[in-house]
Amino acid sequence: MKRTHLPLNALRVYDAAARHLSFTRAADELAVTPAAVGQQIRALEDHLGTVLFRRTSKGLELTPEGCAGLDALREGFLKFEESVQAMQAGQASDSYTIAAPREFYAQWLAPRLAAFRKENPETRYHLVEDENADFTEANLDVAIRLVDGPGDLNGVELAPAKRVVVSTDGAPDDWIDWPGAPLPDGAAPTVEVGNAGQALSSAMAGMGKAILPYLLVSEAVDAGRLDILEGPDEGRRAYWMVAPAPQWRQKKVKSLVEFLTGG
Repeated sequence: MKRTHLPLNALRVYDAAARHLSFTRAADELAVTPAAVGQQIRALEDHLGTVLFRRTSKGLELTPEGCAGLDALREGFLKFEESVQAMQAGQASDSYTIAAPREFYAQWLAPRLAAFRKENPETRYHLVEDENADFTEANLDVAIRLVDGPGDLNGVELAPAKRVVVSTDGAPDDWIDWPGAPLPDGAAPTVEVGNAGQALSSAMAGMGKAILPYLLVSEAVDAGRLDILEGPDEGRRAYWMVAPAPQWRQKKVKSLVEFLTGG
């Protein structure tokens, strides 16, 4: 069945004016001008083909036609509010679906998610390895990506874009190359890998030195498993937590972002 187009804004104005029997008090409630209320009422009357209000010596009063639809209209607004509350219910959920690079999850994110869950014992996680997964298809709440910025998504930088050259004690002075970190001019890699995680594993295995995001290697450096040879220096890409606006506005996402960024 085809639904009739409803002038919802005008109906909201009509409801307020009917409750107050005053365009001025309705305007105060709706934070608009009395003239704007009058324009909306006239437009609604034109749309319906009937008069809703009349002015008398005692002030504004509803016509019989104006009275006829009020109860159903107010019941409808209550249903709208219930619908919005139902759609917002997921904001209070303790379940997170997060996409993150495997190596970043292992080195940095997992310990912090564990700490967050310790403070919020009902929290549940579903981790997706492909950080570039489609938010709708994967039902993601947030994704963590090594990028220049959030692009057309909402996001926060988890740490400044710093990079370091790392290696292990006794490793050969050979370069490990990966697409995210161009090597110095003239450097010839002896190991070529596909991503930061493979570069990190190669460096930790003693296969050479690699240029990597400082946030990714900080835990290994602190634990003595890697040595910093150069840096930290300014980098181009950083780990960003990102999400489309609807997910980003969720209370649960705001809570997690605040925890991870120390905000």
